[in-house]
Amino acid sequence: MAYTKEQVTEALKQVLYFPKGDNIISLKMVEDIKIDGKNINVTIVFPKPSDPAVNIVINTIKSEIKKTIDKKAIVNITQKSESKEENSLSGVKKIIAVASGKGGVGKSTVAVNLAIALSKTGAKVGLLDTDIYGPSIPIMFGLENARPEVINKNGKHKVIPIKKYGIHLISIGFFVDPEQALIWRGAMATNALNQLFNDAEWGELDYLVLDLPPGTGDIHLTLAQSYPVDGAVIVTTPQKVAMADVQKAVTMFNQDKIKIPIFGLIENMSYFIPAELPDNKYFIFGKSYSRSFCEKVNIPFLGQIPIVQSITESGDSGNPIVLDDNSPVNKAFVDLANNIMNSNILN
Repeated sequence: MAYTKEQVTEALKQVLYFPKGDNIISLKMVEDIKIDGKNINVTIVFPKPSDPAVNIVINTIKSEIKKTIDKKAIVNITQKSESKEENSLSGVKKIIAVASGKGGVGKSTVAVNLAIALSKTGAKVGLLDTDIYGPSIPIMFGLENARPEVINKNGKHKVIPIKKYGIHLISIGFFVDPEQALIWRGAMATNALNQLFNDAEWGELDYLVLDLPPGTGDIHLTLAQSYPVDGAVIVTTPQKVAMADVQKAVTMFNQDKIKIPIFGLIENMSYFIPAELPDNKYFIFGKSYSRSFCEKVNIPFLGQIPIVQSITESGDSGNPIVLDDNSPVNKAFVDLANNIMNSNILN
């Protein structure tokens, strides 16, 4: 069945732009609608590129079209701005958040290796460490003492991301003393996050991977409401007790004021593989509850990442494990990258 512009227009009438209290059709924010087979292309104009409602509107457009027209429709959004304010993310095609309900589950390890696995496909990839209070990206890339270059562009100071292993990197850890604890209130932390996003010269990227802080807080809300995040990966460990924290993360991303699609759940530390017995699996954390949890909340299960001694050593030495094609963990991260790239959320 061929889609029509009338169908798309009716769907877009259900998308509210809260700052002006009306739908995006009535407000004449939709500049163009083009249909090519299963592809529905919508061009939408916001008052300014840093509009806090951008992400909510974009994700609502996608969900309304899939809900009212066809869940298999491929929705592409082109974002424009009435303002001439520079948008540092204008060259970034897709933004992927890596989150966890709690700390200590290996979220940063997943974010780092996912970014490199995406890069190994030939994609241009950036990695932004948004964990303001506990940045770990500098250590995991062996860049503890690195400092990004700062240039003057059109009268504004712009930070040039550090590039290593093909990944464009920005972290608050590049700008603070690693031995000095950051004691910031919520507003200070969110201001720092906005600077990391907007003051970086990201250039053209196929994917920007975000390493989020653990839990659910101010950083997550700022991120969701201010930036066009395409989807989130949630990281957990196998124990049943960990699922309570995962449930909080799922609930957060599904809230109307956030509306970030979930790629699925990736289970880290699923089982232990000793180097001398690579065919053996030891489930040291017990039975996995991840698959049954995913069925319960209706999100995809993206796979399992085993524990091997080299994964810890590689993170501490600044040589992420996915760089080793012979590692038993390598395939898990490659599969994760492929699952995300082929997800309906990005296509």
